Amino acid sequence: MHESLKIGEVATSAGVTAKAIRFYERAGVLPPPARGGNGYRLYGKDAVETLAFVKRATGLGLTLAEVKDIITIRQGGRPPCTHVYRLLTEKALELDRKLRDLLEVRRRVRQSLAAWTRAPLKRAAVCPHIEGQTHPGRVPRGNGR
Repeated sequence: MHESLKIGEVATSAGVTAKAIRFYERAGVLPPPARGGNGYRLYGKDAVETLAFVKRATGLGLTLAEVKDIITIRQGGRPPCTHVYRLLTEKALELDRKLRDLLEVRRRVRQSLAAWTRAPLKRAAVCPHIEGQTHPGRVPRGNGR
């Protein structure tokens, strides 16, 4: 029979918390463990390996649903490499889009801060530097649309 580990031992070995392990079980990422006569969860070494994989995969930005799919593919006897490559390629493109968006927001914030030093503060409902901003894609009011 294989070695049985309690939840605390698995958590320490995998570098996660016991709470995270229970969460992964509920999410279906980690299969339900065997139970001892005392009701304690008992895990095999494979649980530590699975949790280490989950930690690495989520560290790359993969969602739990994506991780679960990868585990399912692997448990089905197929190598998930092509699927993982596609997921990571999509993740990289998504991160590139988010980075561009964040850089644009940073540019607008810095532009607004620079305007602060050029224009005196006036009485406004919120702030003249925000109220005077135009918003891309927004149709101005009163143009008949």
